[in-house]
Amino acid sequence: MSIRTRVRQWPVLRQFTTADHLGRGTAVRSAHTEELTPRTRTADRMVQSVCPYCAVGCGQRVYVKGERVIQIEGDPDSPISRGRLCPKGSASEQLVNGPGRVTTVKYRRPFGTDWEDLPLERAMEMIADRVLDTRARTWEDADDEGNPLHRTLGIASLGGATLDNEENYLIKKLFTAIGVVQVENQARI
Repeated sequence: MSIRTRVRQWPVLRQFTTADHLGRGTAVRSAHTEELTPRTRTADRMVQSVCPYCAVGCGQRVYVKGERVIQIEGDPDSPISRGRLCPKGSASEQLVNGPGRVTTVKYRRPFGTDWEDLPLERAMEMIADRVLDTRARTWEDADDEGNPLHRTLGIASLGGATLDNEENYLIKKLFTAIGVVQVENQARI
């Protein structure tokens, strides 16, 4: 590439030799920039959703290509967030596409040193058995004075921000129904 060609491609020179004197349009665009297309344009479909983090409920537009999420943006039609997302909401695409995302059930046996994969059905059975066993062993029907308690203090739940409001609501209902008192959700974890 000659020096003259390189000088013509220099944005400052184009800024002063074209109608774009403020350098806000075509004068500052490179050939590479002209070839770029937004990821949202290549999507097969757009699905409206709600951010899974805090309880605000910001609207999201989830762009899908094939079966893969390729972009998540704020939904300008949302009366709550009007197209804006916080840093966590803006990065929520990483929840499904992050390279460190674990997609299998991991289990480490008591006194074990290695994690092993378990089938989901087996893991769910193990959890249910342990919840029922703990509830039976720690159940308090009444206090020393005979006042009814109908609770267990042997189980507690601390929910995190990657569960949405509906999931946390159902978890609260489930644990309350089986007598768990200590149920909390913290949006910043």
